[in-house]
Amino acid sequence: MNAAPSSTAGAVTGRDDLNAAALPWDYNPSAWSQRIPLCLFALVATAIAGYMALYQWRVIGDVWDPVFGPQSRRVLDSDVSHQMREWLRIPDAALGAVGYFSEAVLALAGSTRRWQYRPWLVLLFGFDVIPLGIVSVVLVILQGTVVGSWCFLCLVTALISLVLVYYAYDEVWSCLLYLWRVWRQTRSSRVLWHTFWGRASAEAHEVARSMEVRK
Repeated sequence: MNAAPSSTAGAVTGRDDLNAAALPWDYNPSAWSQRIPLCLFALVATAIAGYMALYQWRVIGDVWDPVFGPQSRRVLDSDVSHQMREWLRIPDAALGAVGYFSEAVLALAGSTRRWQYRPWLVLLFGFDVIPLGIVSVVLVILQGTVVGSWCFLCLVTALISLVLVYYAYDEVWSCLLYLWRVWRQTRSSRVLWHTFWGRASAEAHEVARSMEVRK
């Protein structure tokens, strides 16, 4: 993990408190207490989605469902699922497994002040987590309204997706607030661009310090 984006950045931010709370929250949205649970949930969802993908690839002959029984097979073999496979060229569960695993990896990348040091990473992380959560909810709605069957493991992964959004949105919000304040203070697209990529500047550092919540 890198504490600062570069040696130049270190000269500007070397004394920053890596565990400082950041607006608009009274805690650090990039803290490990936020990101490790997210990583663990994402790995559980990766395993579940990978298991369902094995069924869709016919590597295994059945899928476990303690609640809805054979309805899970009807969901995973539905016309909706086959249509998505034609579009994506891989089973939708396999794509979900890839998405969840990438969330776990991105959750572990960067320091506990990455909302400032790595805005691009935080926004990439948010772009991974939040749309996948929306897609999971949409697919659950389609189960009941279009397919007419339910899949227990699909519901579990959808619930995990919402939990991941809950754990991720605050860090993304702080990062966006930071970039917005940098733009509002400097009105410079160059400074904003450099800030987005984690390149230190006195202006961005001043904004970041103003976002720290003193306890």
